[in-house]
Amino acid sequence: MLCVPVRRGPGLLRRAGLLSAWTRPRSRGPDLSGIYPPIATPFTPGEDVDYRKLEGNLRKYAEIPFRGLVVQGSNGEYPYLTEEERVEVVETVRRSLPTDKLLMAGSGCESTRATLRLTEKMAAAGADLALVVTPCFYKGKMDGAALIQHFTKVADGSPVPVVLYSVPANTGLELPLDAVVRLSQHPNILGLKDSGGDISRIGLIVHRTSTQDFQVLAGSAGFLMAAYSVGAVGGVCALANVLGRELCDLASLCVSGRWEEARRLQQRLIEPNAAVTRKLGVPALKQAMDWFGLHGGACRAPLQPLSEAEAQQLRRDFSSNGWL
Repeated sequence: MLCVPVRRGPGLLRRAGLLSAWTRPRSRGPDLSGIYPPIATPFTPGEDVDYRKLEGNLRKYAEIPFRGLVVQGSNGEYPYLTEEERVEVVETVRRSLPTDKLLMAGSGCESTRATLRLTEKMAAAGADLALVVTPCFYKGKMDGAALIQHFTKVADGSPVPVVLYSVPANTGLELPLDAVVRLSQHPNILGLKDSGGDISRIGLIVHRTSTQDFQVLAGSAGFLMAAYSVGAVGGVCALANVLGRELCDLASLCVSGRWEEARRLQQRLIEPNAAVTRKLGVPALKQAMDWFGLHGGACRAPLQPLSEAEAQQLRRDFSSNGWL
């Protein structure tokens, strides 16, 4: 059953006395359980956002039983978009997205002030949730105390629930486990997207936050089954942009306890997932989208297209597992 998103603004939380007393029970937020593609941003040949092609992709995604979409995540090339573009992409998705699907919008910036400002704009644009990545430019100073302060201030002021985002491959910084446990007590922090791939860490986070209404999402299809086995509720997976129905099938198998079938499907997803993430990245994801009938296209500079050798390797990673 899909849960209706519940918005908990800072005024309501302060009147209820929750911002200064994290350990009190939180209001029930949306159920995050399920699969989310972190959607790509199509561009025109002149590198403007191609909203027509974006809408075409959204129509195809509407046919797949996703729990929702992540907009302006890492695969959306958000560091290369202006603030205005980031907000306009969210507005475009909101107009097309059915109301029973969640829109999780990336609103992380380097400063706390800028993050809060963009989070407010994303909420006004129709986001149900804010996905907030760890600030990392001064990563040597981003210890647990700094990150707890950052995420607390953002969550205090956010009009929508916050999902923490730890992606050490991109940021060079992992959100410390003790910080996650502390932040899980905040009434406006609903969960975590963990892209690190450390299953023991994911399991321990689930265990240590079990008294909170805190939900963990796997950040990659490569370890989705393993994450489900230790208590994750779903995944935000780049590969869902091209094999979305298959990832929803994998999630269903895990939830229903059909682990042998899940294992066989998971194994066929490992190589194509690695190809569009850690090996070849967003250019490979967009190339695969083109092969599967979606609009991927070129990335915004300075990201470069795949070389011929890389494109051939990408095709092998999909075809050898029966996907092409």
